[in-house]
Amino acid sequence: MKRFQLIIIFILIFAGLIFPGGEEIIEAIVAIVNDDIITLSQYKSQHEALYQMLRSQLQGEEFQEQYKRQRKNLLEIMITDLLLLQEAKKRGHDIDEQVKLTIENIKEENGFNSDEELMRAMRQQGVDFEVWKKQMEENFMKQSVIVTDVDRNIVLDEAEIVNYHKLHPEEFTEPTEYKIRAIYISDIDRNNEDVEALKKEIIDKIAAGEDFASLASQYSEGPEKESQGDLGRFKKGQLEKTLEQAVDKLKVGERTPWLKVRDGWYLLRIDEKKESRLKAFEEARKEIEEKLFGEKRKKRLDEFLEELKQKSYIKIINPNPLGFD
Repeated sequence: MKRFQLIIIFILIFAGLIFPGGEEIIEAIVAIVNDDIITLSQYKSQHEALYQMLRSQLQGEEFQEQYKRQRKNLLEIMITDLLLLQEAKKRGHDIDEQVKLTIENIKEENGFNSDEELMRAMRQQGVDFEVWKKQMEENFMKQSVIVTDVDRNIVLDEAEIVNYHKLHPEEFTEPTEYKIRAIYISDIDRNNEDVEALKKEIIDKIAAGEDFASLASQYSEGPEKESQGDLGRFKKGQLEKTLEQAVDKLKVGERTPWLKVRDGWYLLRIDEKKESRLKAFEEARKEIEEKLFGEKRKKRLDEFLEELKQKSYIKIINPNPLGFD
């Protein structure tokens, strides 16, 4: 009876229901994964890391959308990570040399002569070396399981690679690419007569043999003025539709008529043009291999993780630890 009571008290304490003294909550269990637990503090820590990472990369609606989606999957990810770590420990995967080599590479790349220098630099950045090292070790251990049970079991057949190139030519077709030079004039605060006169003046000078680039420096009223009208390179589909339709018909050295855009007019000249082409198989081989490997890897990884879950004891005690809507 006493043994049973002790077990119950132990469970209640770690579930955050009571504290010796009966008043404070010490910790809460979010999930049980085999012989390990995921605590509320661990979940909060992971959630904060996720939030800060997304906040540093995204803004506005994109941030909110990604944050809600990834927050929803956070507990599932933590459970999966724990299962992989347990599996690595059970198998006794040795990642010591990998960790040592990584640390040595970081020291060499940053000019540190000792671990102490690296630790000192990390402290200055607010990073705990031992925590960082432990996280790296765990990541290597999890990856070692995936490499052993997933990556090494993926085989790409030569016929499969060849057929993919034949069946998906659109994926390996390089679009037409243009190098464009432009003269832009604004029609804001100009009446139609002045705009037409300026357009004619520029065309007359081009017809008389004056250099297009020099005229762009003299007349253009957009940011391209500083680069003698050089707009850079554009692939088909990247230009505004009206401009693209006009330049697509041109050969190198030819120019468009004046093209109306919002608040002004463009005169465009094609300086270089690379026609659309289908990549040869050998050019596309690596891209195809990476794509097929990625597809097979995702499928096999999903299967492996499901197998891992099926043979494990997983109990989610609180599916929404922070009480989000």
